[in-house]
Amino acid sequence: MNYYVYLIASKKNSKLKTYVGYTNNLKKRLFLHNSGRGAKSTKGRRWRIIYKEKLNSKSKAMSREYYLKKDIKLRKKLSLKF
Repeated sequence: MNYYVYLIASKKNSKLKTYVGYTNNLKKRLFLHNSGRGAKSTKGRRWRIIYKEKLNSKSKAMSREYYLKKDIKLRKKLSLKF
């Protein structure tokens, strides 16, 4: 089964907020974030996927997600696309 690590972004009052996560169904997960049923910190915003990676195992996806969450410089660099 394939898993995705993703970076989503949202602007509210000209402030950019990003969120990193992993899933095996990217469309469904984005829908959940945008409908207020995703992660607690993503409620009340309109999100767009700005980066995604496809990985072939859950453990690799979890490891990559952890890395992206901790590497603030990389997240900022990826957010320039937004």
